[in-house]
Amino acid sequence: MYFPFLAEAGEYGAHALDALRQPLESGSIEIHRAGFRAVFPARFQLVLATNPCPCGNYGVPRAECRCPSLAIRRYLGKLSGPLLDRIDIELSLQRVAVARLRAGDGTRVTTAEARERVVAARDRAAHRLAETPWRTNAEVAGAWLRDGPLAPDPAIRRPLDDALQRGVLTLRGYDRVLRVAWSNADLAGRDRLDVADIGRALYLKRGARA
Repeated sequence: MYFPFLAEAGEYGAHALDALRQPLESGSIEIHRAGFRAVFPARFQLVLATNPCPCGNYGVPRAECRCPSLAIRRYLGKLSGPLLDRIDIELSLQRVAVARLRAGDGTRVTTAEARERVVAARDRAAHRLAETPWRTNAEVAGAWLRDGPLAPDPAIRRPLDDALQRGVLTLRGYDRVLRVAWSNADLAGRDRLDVADIGRALYLKRGARA
């Protein structure tokens, strides 16, 4: 699997970014021409990063942004709703302060520690999915997540159902939140989803809250 990183995503053309929608959804690229159709594998994990505006200062404390409001909307509009609907995790990050850079916050995780946790979580997912066609949470079909043998109880998924009912999530987003929730459970060493797993996954998806 490839891990492309698009820095300054707002500088890319909207058409080029939207071309990523199909491979993100299906893991393949289809090319259609008159009397001809070709399918190429294209499974990858996409990482996007963008500033809040062309100058990068919009919304930054004690920074001055001189970008016109129309320029800001046009810049962020490059990332269309259908594209963002296919992104599992969306996080807004603040600039690192000098004091925090020097002192740290005591929660840093080394690469080796992170790798150990990820390997254990993937092993747990593979064991859970052993009798299915899938091996990772990212591959599992949405219908199986919602209605399969390990579907969360109504009380557990109520925040997710409420978000769907209010229009905060699409059904595609609902399934993606469930996949992230299962990753949270695997990282925590749980065999079933907990309401905290759902809540954290909702927060990671555009800060959605029940």
